[in-house]
Amino acid sequence: MRKLIVFNSISLDGYFTDGHGAMDWAHSQDPEWNAFVADNAKGGGMLVLGRVTYDLMIQFWPTPMAAQIAPVVAERMNAMPKVVFSRTLETASWNNTELVKSGPAAKLRELKQQPGNHMTILGSGNLVAQLAEENLIDEYQFVIVPVMLGAGRTMFEGIANRLNVKLTRSQAFGNGNVFLRYEQKTLAG
Repeated sequence: MRKLIVFNSISLDGYFTDGHGAMDWAHSQDPEWNAFVADNAKGGGMLVLGRVTYDLMIQFWPTPMAAQIAPVVAERMNAMPKVVFSRTLETASWNNTELVKSGPAAKLRELKQQPGNHMTILGSGNLVAQLAEENLIDEYQFVIVPVMLGAGRTMFEGIANRLNVKLTRSQAFGNGNVFLRYEQKTLAG
């Protein structure tokens, strides 16, 4: 069974976007951190995106600037299969992207049963909250960024039930970022 993983940056005060919806505060350039990100991107799999994140990513990753700044990550982002969930998009023009207009939980249950590498949700707070409530997320990977935003959005706005997770890995970087990986606890765990 394929895993569904969330990978997101979070400020010290718990936000994944700032008060204006921006995520530029999460992108620090540092050789050690860049090597980690490039290695992580080599893992393959499928990207799972909500419409807002899709709109932000398609403005950057298919561009020459992305290829210059982060060549390995840009190549992987553009080559990977992608699923975007949106009720408002008419088409998805980014390479290897399937547009799904409804039923993210049902679609991801179906995809989890298919053979293949893991699926990773980037950004997409509304989607993360919906799928967390459905117990469809197997792993949460967070990068804690040493910044306090004062306002913004959390990934878990609106969830009604407590989610229990178990820390399985942590790694600190010289730029102050801390990577944390949590697995969804089973009811027996």
